[in-house]
Formats: sequence, structure tokens, C-alpha cells
Amino acid sequence: MDSVLRALVIYAFLLMLFRIAGKRTVSQMTTFDFVLLLVVAEATQQGLLGDDFSVTNAILTISALIGIDVAMSFVKRASPRVDRIVEGLPLVIVEDGQPKMDRMKRSRVDIGDVLTAARELQGLERLDQIKYAVLERSGGISIIPKQGG
Repeated sequence: MDSVLRALVIYAFLLMLFRIAGKRTVSQMTTFDFVLLLVVAEATQQGLLGDDFSVTNAILTISALIGIDVAMSFVKRASPRVDRIVEGLPLVIVEDGQPKMDRMKRSRVDIGDVLTAARELQGLERLDQIKYAVLERSGGISIIPKQGG
């Protein structure tokens, strides 16, 4: 039972931590972000397993984490409010070519990130060609080009 409680505490902590840390997809990770993720994984493993490194405890802990995640998906589906708290909402960060700097700063997205997405997704070169740029719940940036732009 100790493993299940540890899993619940670690799951809740990681959920809160990554929600605070902000949106970022794996494709946007830097080398340092990846190394940091590995370090977090190792520290999490130590916290989850404690002194019991048995296969049985590992299976119980992994099962508890997956079970908690599945339960959370049902809770999010049943409660839009919980879903918004956990996953967030899409956020318009550029409107009619004008960056919303307060939103971008709060989300830790810069104009370079928006322009990269604009080039990669729509072949656009300048902000004034963008009708909307939306920071999605997944951390990706969607670009809606201006007509004829």
C-alpha cells in the first residue's frame, strides 16, 4: 500500500509541477530539457520505490501510476473545470499580426517561436502575415494566416 500512496503523491506533485512549468512539446525540447527530464525521472524513481527495489514493488508502482492516470482521464472527461485546470486552454498569442506580449511572456513563448511555427506550418515569413497564432493545450503553436497574406 505504501507504493500506491507514494505513486499518488508523486503523480500529484508531477502534475502540479508540469502544469506550473508550462506547455512544451517533446519536439520543442532542448538538449538540456531532455537531460533535466532524465534527472527528474531518476529522482522520481527513487521517491517512488524508496528502499524496496523488488520487481513486485516496481510493477505495483507502475500499475498505480497508470491507474491514477486513467482515473484522471475519466475525471477530466466528466468535469470540464478539472480539465481546464489540469490541461489549460488554448491561448491566442498573436492577433492580426500583433503579438500579445503579456500572454507570450506569461507562457514563456517568444516571437522567434511564433515565426518558426509560421515558417514550418504555413510558409509565412513575417508576423504581419499571421491572422492568429494560438498556443495550444499540447504546447504546439497553430498558425492561421491572413487571407491573401
